[in-house]
Amino acid sequence: MKTIHIASQEELPEAAEAIVGLLGPRTVVALRGEMGAGKTTLIREIAAQLGAADTVTSPTFAIVNQYEGRDGRRICHFDFYRIEDVREAYDFGYEEYFYSGDICLVEWPEKIEPLLPDDTIEVRITVDSPTARTFEIE
Repeated sequence: MKTIHIASQEELPEAAEAIVGLLGPRTVVALRGEMGAGKTTLIREIAAQLGAADTVTSPTFAIVNQYEGRDGRRICHFDFYRIEDVREAYDFGYEEYFYSGDICLVEWPEKIEPLLPDDTIEVRITVDSPTARTFEIE
């Protein structure tokens, strides 16, 4: 497990770089943390490091947003906060995303825990202060 402490958002690229560096053949990243912990902000930085020029916003109502990364690689950003039942993930075809080879960045993975691939990269975000965060990766 890798632990990264940051004192401000300006240090966020360090955490994003560590996550991108762990991807290799793995493509699903589960981001866990309380509301306001900075999951979407971290995803914005990961997407930027993967070459996305798109504006990254939370897909709370759409469930998934897609961005184009370097060399046309698709980045899928999920927010399962509003899901009431894991069956809803089947309804929109989560398997087509998770097993496509595209990068899948998942907020609120607790809502679909049994559907996450075995090789999912786990990121736990802890709020240490209004500006400081701790990231536990893997």
